[in-house]
Amino acid sequence: MTLRIGVDENGLGPRLGPLIVTGVLAEVNEQGTKLVSRKARGRLADVLGDSKAMISHGDVSLGEAWARVLATRGCARPGTEPTSVESLVHGLSLDDVEELRRPCPSQVSSMCWSPEGEAFGATAELLTEIGRHLDALAKKGVVIRAVRSAIVCNKRLNDAFAQGRSRFHVDLHAMERLVLALREEAGADIDAVCGKVGGLGDYASAFGPLAGRLHVQLEKTRARSAYHFPGVGRIAFVMDADDSDLLVGLASMVGKYLREVLMSRIARSLGGAEASASGYYDPRTTAFIAATTLVRKKRRIPDTCFERRTAARDAESPS
Repeated sequence: MTLRIGVDENGLGPRLGPLIVTGVLAEVNEQGTKLVSRKARGRLADVLGDSKAMISHGDVSLGEAWARVLATRGCARPGTEPTSVESLVHGLSLDDVEELRRPCPSQVSSMCWSPEGEAFGATAELLTEIGRHLDALAKKGVVIRAVRSAIVCNKRLNDAFAQGRSRFHVDLHAMERLVLALREEAGADIDAVCGKVGGLGDYASAFGPLAGRLHVQLEKTRARSAYHFPGVGRIAFVMDADDSDLLVGLASMVGKYLREVLMSRIARSLGGAEASASGYYDPRTTAFIAATTLVRKKRRIPDTCFERRTAARDAESPS
C-alpha cells in the first residue's frame, strides 16, 4: 500500500480573493497507483477533471458535492460536521479559525468570513453520484483519507510581497505545509505530486517549510522536478498535473469550490446580496472594484486586505 498525495492551487493570479492550495491524501494499491497516475476516465471524467472548465463562477455545485461527500466520509478536520457552508469551509481548512482571522483588522473580518446569505446548492442526486464514484475508486484501490486546504488571504499575500516574496513563493510554501501536515496524518512516508509552481525553476533554493531538510534531487526538467526527503517521502512538481494526476485534479476541484465561496463573501459584503465578481482580470471585476470604492473607504477597509499588490501596479501608482 502506498500513501499518495495530490496538491494543486486555485487563484494564483487574480486581483481579488484568496489563494487556495489544496492537498488530497489517499491510500493506493498497485492498481490504484496506475489509476491515480492519469486523469479521470469514463463516467468519472464527467464529474472530475479541469476545475476551471467544470466549476464556473456562479455554478459551484460539482465542487461543493465533492467537498461535502469527502467531509461527510471523515476526510476533513476531526469533528467536522458539514451541515453548513461555514462548517465545511473550516472543516477543510488546514488552519483553525483563529489563525485564519489573525491578520484581520476588526472592521475587515466580516468581509472575508461572514457566512450570511450562504446555502448549499448541490442536489441529493449529485451527492449520491459522487458517493458512488468514491466507492468505485475504493474498489479499484484508491481510498481517500484526508483533504485539507491552505487559505491565503490577500493581506498575507501582500505582506509577503512587501517582504520580497512573490506569490509563487507563497504558493510553494503552502504546498510544503500541506505535504508535511498530510505526511504527519498519514503516519508514514508519502509520494506527493504537486502542480508545478510557475516562475520557479530551482525549487530547492526557494523552499520554506522544507528548507534545511536533508534531501536528494531525483529529477529536474522543464516538465517535472522531483526530490526525496528522508522521513517525508518523494515530492514531485509536475507541469499540468491537474490534467495528468487524478488526485491533483480532485484537489483542484475542492480548491476551486472554496475559492468561489470566499470570493462570493467579499462580493456580497461590499456590493450586496446580488453582487458578483470572479476576482480575476475581467470587466465585471474591474467594475466591482470601482463600484465599491466608497463603501470600502467608509468601512475603512485597507487596500492591502482587498486587492493584491504587484510590481506592475506599484509602478503605476504615484509615489
